[in-house]
Amino acid sequence: MRLHPSLFLLSFSVLSASFANAQWMGDEDARTQMRYDVQYLASDELEGREAGTKGEKLAADYIMGKFQNAGLVPYGDSVSYLQKFPFAAMPVLGAKNSLQVGRKQFKQGQDWFPMAYCDTGIVFSKLVKAGYGIEAPQLGRNDYEGIDVKDRVAAISISSPDGVHPHSRYIEHNDLRKRAELAISKGAIAVLFYNDNKDMESPEFRMSEKVQALSVPVLFLKGDLHEGLIVDGNPIVISTDIVREQRTGMNVVGFLDNGKENVVVIGAHFDHLGYGDEGSLHRGERAIHNGADDNASGIAVMLQLARDLRELDEARANDYLFIAFSGEEKGLYGSNWWTKHPTVPIEKLSYMINLDMVGRLDSSKTIAISGVGTSPSWAEIDPMKINGLKAKTSKSGIGPSDHTSFYLKDVPAIHFFTGSHGDYHKPGDDVEKVNFNGMLDITRFIESLITSLNDDPKLTFTKTQEADSTETPRFKVTMGVVPDYMYDGKGLRVDGVTEGKPGAAAGVKANDIVVKLGSQDVTDMMSYMKALGFFNKGETTQVTVLREGKPVTMDITFK
Repeated sequence: MRLHPSLFLLSFSVLSASFANAQWMGDEDARTQMRYDVQYLASDELEGREAGTKGEKLAADYIMGKFQNAGLVPYGDSVSYLQKFPFAAMPVLGAKNSLQVGRKQFKQGQDWFPMAYCDTGIVFSKLVKAGYGIEAPQLGRNDYEGIDVKDRVAAISISSPDGVHPHSRYIEHNDLRKRAELAISKGAIAVLFYNDNKDMESPEFRMSEKVQALSVPVLFLKGDLHEGLIVDGNPIVISTDIVREQRTGMNVVGFLDNGKENVVVIGAHFDHLGYGDEGSLHRGERAIHNGADDNASGIAVMLQLARDLRELDEARANDYLFIAFSGEEKGLYGSNWWTKHPTVPIEKLSYMINLDMVGRLDSSKTIAISGVGTSPSWAEIDPMKINGLKAKTSKSGIGPSDHTSFYLKDVPAIHFFTGSHGDYHKPGDDVEKVNFNGMLDITRFIESLITSLNDDPKLTFTKTQEADSTETPRFKVTMGVVPDYMYDGKGLRVDGVTEGKPGAAAGVKANDIVVKLGSQDVTDMMSYMKALGFFNKGETTQVTVLREGKPVTMDITFK
């Protein structure tokens, strides 16, 4: 029978003794092996393990070898350890980017740059001034009245008739992508933005794999270079070369078959930021981000659990699926893909344990465990006192790591974490700062937890209400939806809806595709975030989604 909390401490000494006899490795050997694992995964040779790179492949090869040594059966695709998934790489500028207006040639970067949604193309045409590029009949304004931009390059000021500020009558028309889309709908074959308002801040060059390209080149001309050149009929030659590469990432999946009905998933992501990637907090010269804590530490603990659980008699009440995820740093790509293309039926999963950044246990010996609200059975965690570890728990099933993907599929899921630090997402996250004694303590804690759950044939799932992955300091409001980061169509596809949040109250459902929020069109993640920025708490607007291909409009009130 499952240990009652009041009996757990009395029984743990007996349980610890059985662990000592059954462990494949003693404590010292386990610490040494985890050190080897972190040292290799966080070495410069792997160049930061960014998804889709040679470093990711080297890391995957290493993990496959460790899975094989631990006796795990390949459980990826096609009877292999690997499960591959596609994703869009960060766009980069090619060699053929140029701009000439009239007889003047401009230098890319110094004088102009492509907007994030710029398409690759070559344009020979003439300029047509389209004012602010605004069409607002309700305000009595149409900048396209009396002009024809068909087969021309629309030159558009990024300002508005009364400036760009929170009280502008034209605030709903401030989004530059929306203005570019309007010009394209009227036949423009390219858009050239410029800033003729000295009190207004200009956009900055920024590429993102999460932004969808429009169908034509869209550029920004910097400074006051537009003066004297943005003239109707002036010849313009544009060449844009944006490389939007589709890459392949890979999960590594191994199975410990005890012949049982239910499966426990133990996962950790092995990718990191390469030489920086979009999530880096480093400011300075380009440098390898080795990610010793984030998340070579989680992989090392996962591998040690695979070695131990194979030999631990008390842990044979379940089968175990070990998954090393990639693409976590880019948006939970790997775990999202696995839960949508599972190699074990989702209904067979009893629970999931996620290990992310477990290498910096400090002197307080406090480990954060989130997701305990996803099943009543996680109450087993509260009385556990192992090697002085103290658990600080939180209920939410949604957070910035791979357990979220399982929670959204109604799988009880928890996340182990030793806390953030000054080296987070910086080159300084190196092996010499990792606490291997602490990692061993966490390994033993998890082994004890798994054993204490043996009498639960399958954990009961419960929804949680506190989490919201879209709520960030940039927004005053949130819908409370979890985006599908792998979705590459138009709009924002909803992967999950947080109970008790505005989206759930409005009737938004998983698999809905958000295409409009208020008057703002939602074409991708970036436009969704911009749309949220227009609203304050207490305001009511409408959200339009595509549900099974049909538009559905609902009232939504931001709390």
